[in-house]
Amino acid sequence: MMGRGEERQVVGKNVVRVDGLGLVTGQPLFTQDVPLPGMLVAKVLPSPHAHARIVSIDTAEAEKVPGVACILHHGNTERIPFTTAGQGWPEPSPYDSVLFDRKVRFVGDRVAAVAAVTEDAADEALRKLQVRYEVLPSVLSTEQALSPGAPVIHDEDDARGIYDAKQNVAAAIDVPVEDVERALSEAEVLIEGTAEIPYFQHAAIEPHCVIAYFDEEGRLVLRSATQVPFHTRRIVARLLGLPMTKVRVVKPRIGGGFGSKQEVILEPVAGALALRTGRPVAMTYTREEVFEASRTRHPMRVTVKLGADRDGKVTAVHMDAQSNTGAYGGHSATVLGNVGAMTLPLYNKARAVRFSARAAYTNLPVAGAYRGYGATQGFFALETAMDELAITLGLDPVELRLRNHIRRGETSPLMEKLGEGRKEGVPPVGSCALEACIQQGAAQIGWAQKWRQPRREGDLVYGVGMACAMQGSGITGIDMGAATLMMNEDGSFRLLVGATDLGTGSDTVLAQIAAEELGVGVDAISVYSSDTDFTPFDVGAYASSTTYVSGNAVLRAAREVAKQILEVAAVMLDESSSDLELVEGAVRSRATGSAVRLAEVGHQAAYVADQHQIAATASFVGSESPPPFGAFFAEVAVDTQTGVVQLKRFVGAADCGTVLNPKLAEGQLEGAMVQGIGHAMHEEMRFSEKGRCVNPNFFDYKVPSFLDCGSLEAILVASDEPTGPWGAKAVAEIGINGPLPAISNAIRHAVGARVLRAPFTPERVLEAMTKAEGV
Repeated sequence: MMGRGEERQVVGKNVVRVDGLGLVTGQPLFTQDVPLPGMLVAKVLPSPHAHARIVSIDTAEAEKVPGVACILHHGNTERIPFTTAGQGWPEPSPYDSVLFDRKVRFVGDRVAAVAAVTEDAADEALRKLQVRYEVLPSVLSTEQALSPGAPVIHDEDDARGIYDAKQNVAAAIDVPVEDVERALSEAEVLIEGTAEIPYFQHAAIEPHCVIAYFDEEGRLVLRSATQVPFHTRRIVARLLGLPMTKVRVVKPRIGGGFGSKQEVILEPVAGALALRTGRPVAMTYTREEVFEASRTRHPMRVTVKLGADRDGKVTAVHMDAQSNTGAYGGHSATVLGNVGAMTLPLYNKARAVRFSARAAYTNLPVAGAYRGYGATQGFFALETAMDELAITLGLDPVELRLRNHIRRGETSPLMEKLGEGRKEGVPPVGSCALEACIQQGAAQIGWAQKWRQPRREGDLVYGVGMACAMQGSGITGIDMGAATLMMNEDGSFRLLVGATDLGTGSDTVLAQIAAEELGVGVDAISVYSSDTDFTPFDVGAYASSTTYVSGNAVLRAAREVAKQILEVAAVMLDESSSDLELVEGAVRSRATGSAVRLAEVGHQAAYVADQHQIAATASFVGSESPPPFGAFFAEVAVDTQTGVVQLKRFVGAADCGTVLNPKLAEGQLEGAMVQGIGHAMHEEMRFSEKGRCVNPNFFDYKVPSFLDCGSLEAILVASDEPTGPWGAKAVAEIGINGPLPAISNAIRHAVGARVLRAPFTPERVLEAMTKAEGV
């Protein structure tokens, strides 16, 4: 077993992905790649209204369509309130959903589901369903929802966990630390700004999909594109009245998730249809359905008030957030908490801090988990306010961050009071290379020279902006991951993990963690993940938890297996196990140099003497959530005549602890930054006056390509997280938090106008410029 300081053979290397060959050769790895005999196709009837009661449903004509096998609706299914949010127990989200309801709350809400032998037959049956609605007044904005006398969206009497249903408030938070109002009033400099983001779509290439079927024992199997197999099993079993032993969830390869598939949407419907018909059922959302009926980022308006002294020390911060959770409140409370919890501790020199927030129900699509999970919205407001503070004080924005950011060995009073998880006695930050991130990112983009004077080329004015961010690594005291590691007779290994690889390469990284401990290459380890029948429990892929939580479980299991291997080898070599080490696929004596191959050890344990299975199962629950840190730098060119913003260059430098696989980590950072650039420059779901999304496709909803991102550069800055597996912590989300504020700050630097509503369209830039000129 290796010590932390020894040279590593597998960790930190760009090993080939364990699933790479199958992916590049087009093997049938994804959910819908496995058609089954007799499989039915299921489709959903969406609500055409933003808010209505269902008066009646007549299925007679639909049932006459040849090939129709089953039609489900509120009249023939049991009403069981639940949350679609795939979260750990006890679920923090309100139980405000049912499988089929008597009331619809947004355009696209589920009215009925049809299973038929073909998609055409299912579509025809949907057209022949006769539904009478009582149309109700709709609520299409947070302001309207929270105004006195607004229509009540959740007036059912069996919902649980809603903060104030009569006022359309799904969740609310107010956490003060010391007297913020007094501290702000006494501050030498006061800055206030409000940043706003609209509805954003995750835009995963693979839509939501599931196949429900029965195994040879009659158990329900759900082959699903899910981020949370074990949460899905728990929720579906409850809704369908089945014991967990009768439900198996299998997660194959996934074509992207980004949080959208941390939600249980199609699985219970497909399962219910399969139970009614006794046949396999396949469900796949169209792209339009993904936009309208899956999940989105929470639209939000965040106001930040900063107080500081003349030297640039931040003394007080008040952040207030107004969130739109849409028609249902899954993730409403936890995303809301993270807006403050993941942002305000970054500048811990401010001792007076307050975070207040409300999440409102509206009759618009449902918001849910999205990469960044609240931090993205919070940092947009916080980092633009910090930039304005630097301008007001005449300070370099880089210097302002360096004077105020949290450092290793420090903590923040808000860390115990905000966010997800159990946080009693939160320890100080164990690793932080943010200063190095700032310095390296600034040097890479040429900050010092470019910030001093924006340059002009005709109508184009160039500017630079920067922002800092942090995130987390799992949810403390709640998120648990487990791993089972077994040695085969030939000295190879099987690693069973419940962790969910979304295309991120986590199967590969977990194999690297084990391989390093066992002294073998990744090719000696076969990884099987995300099958509730065969892999141990794991909460799934969210909250940047896999590397830290699941990785620590894998490392614990590997250390126990290594111990067992050394004990068998000690007998074979007639030496003490304490004198032995695992290296290059063998057990070697430090004293004599004698060795046995792992194949010999595996054979010995299985067939020869004291026969037993060399194996271990280990679990991990974090007592802390070590934050990754990042510094982001943007260079833009703004056309002063048209307001068009060109992103010329974007640099992100991230501290994710020890980098376990550089290429995979760079891919995570780059991908997150591209999504954030889309938020800033292009993306926005738009709605009609009746609440219907008018751009539910990739032609009208503009997702950025690399041609839109300028020169994109990712820098990985090493630190050593003492609680992480081989010193690692998370990297998946941090990159999405930087582009919105960094690009906004770059526009401000270029033309002196502050754009605080995303995306930064030419119209909004010109409006901001006109406003700035009139000041």
